[in-house]
Amino acid sequence: MVSTLLRGALALTLAIGGGAAVAVGPAEAAAKKYKNCTALNKTYKHGVGKKGAKDKVRGSTKPVANFTVSTTVYNKNTHLDRDKDGVACEKR
Repeated sequence: MVSTLLRGALALTLAIGGGAAVAVGPAEAAAKKYKNCTALNKTYKHGVGKKGAKDKVRGSTKPVANFTVSTTVYNKNTHLDRDKDGVACEKR
């Protein structure tokens, strides 16, 4: 039943968005709160960030840009974003 509802929501989102990147993916459907960055990085190798977030860095360090974008997952794990830049558990 839940699976059918999620597929319906995905189809509706795709229809409204015209196939653009507004579709609800598995990350949003199964948003989970993680205990620590080690646990989160097992699922999201380079971290997870909200839409429009940029990794904040110091000096000549290159920012992480290949994190997973999912505002829903990020919102459940804001406690893991130590530098408050919108990206939790960023890792190269």
